[in-house]
Amino acid sequence: MTQISNSRRWSIVGLLFVASAINYFDRGTISVALPLISLELHFGPEVKGLLLSAFFWSYASMQIPTGWIADRANLRWLYTGAFALWSLAQGMTGLAAGLGALIVFRILLGIGESIYLPGGTKIVSLLFAPKDRGLPCGLFDCGTRVGLAIGAPLTALLIVHYGWRRMFLLAGVAGILWLIPWFMTFPASLPSRNGRPDIRPVSPQRHRLVTWDRNLLGICLGFFCFDYYWYLLVNWLPDYLMTARHLPVMKAGLYSALPYIVFGASEPLAGWLADRLIHLGWDETKTRKGFITGAFLTGLLLIPAARVATANHAIWLVAGASLVGFATANLIVILQCCAPEEEIGIWTGFENLAGNIGGVVAPLLTGLLIHWTGSYFPGFALASGLLLVGIAPYWWMVGELKPIGRSS
Repeated sequence: MTQISNSRRWSIVGLLFVASAINYFDRGTISVALPLISLELHFGPEVKGLLLSAFFWSYASMQIPTGWIADRANLRWLYTGAFALWSLAQGMTGLAAGLGALIVFRILLGIGESIYLPGGTKIVSLLFAPKDRGLPCGLFDCGTRVGLAIGAPLTALLIVHYGWRRMFLLAGVAGILWLIPWFMTFPASLPSRNGRPDIRPVSPQRHRLVTWDRNLLGICLGFFCFDYYWYLLVNWLPDYLMTARHLPVMKAGLYSALPYIVFGASEPLAGWLADRLIHLGWDETKTRKGFITGAFLTGLLLIPAARVATANHAIWLVAGASLVGFATANLIVILQCCAPEEEIGIWTGFENLAGNIGGVVAPLLTGLLIHWTGSYFPGFALASGLLLVGIAPYWWMVGELKPIGRSS
């Protein structure tokens, strides 16, 4: 910890914020471009759902391997390689001639982008003490929502001027520029919380992959519900505004930005508020779980959003439903507090695997529900209902926020 200055560690958090923004900008472009892609390549709702789901096949399956590697590898080079892969896959998407190629490039994108949460969470855990992690966790992860907020209108603008194929090519090339400040700022290795470098051999006495307990199970169940809801917004909101609310692509892109801005702004704010309250003497367990509960309840606003008469009313209700973002920083810190320090990466991998099973299921199931019912309402209601279910594991399965194997 003493080897890295305060300004440098916050610069690293800033770079993680930008990387997260690029990450979600790149994965979100397909949602804005989907109506035009489906028109050109003659895709129906089921095929659209399949394409939206393809990214999560690899992204979800890579979470545990990536988390395991993040606990052991040099994080500077691990993040570099993953970032370069996802930028290449993003650019190549513009060359796809059909569904098969689109799916292949989305799978490659998912492999590269799998570093974002296990890698970012591990880096923050090495840079900050537990009681101070709410704000940096909220900051680096809110980049994902900023990426969508900026990405939706910017993607629409690029499509209008250059077409969807050139949009993908431009996005892939531009993202690579992030690697320049990354190499300038990130140290050759990070010290661990106990002073050892971030490349650690596995003890020959320790054969288990992960310390599995009810905390990890509760975290995984709750995060599945959270991510199912989030990925419904990511994948279907632009299509909903264009298809159900009949907005043109540029206007739909701009309207889609508002909920993502609300979600993103909520993350560091809630992390900072929780940190401040804990510093003032509030119980950490009840404070962080309380933020999650209140945030999850706001997701119920998505139900009337599908029923109101006008697009304006719908988007404001979706924006209110995006206050679910108040949960995010505290979800990350809860995992960091429950996991053994040497397993934070792989615990995050398990958590994000569970969440991204929701990412696989949400696009497919929502597409099928639209096909069967001709309405977005059942899909929206299901996502909100799962958030209510997701509150229970954090209170009834996840215990006090005291890491395994740590006395204080």
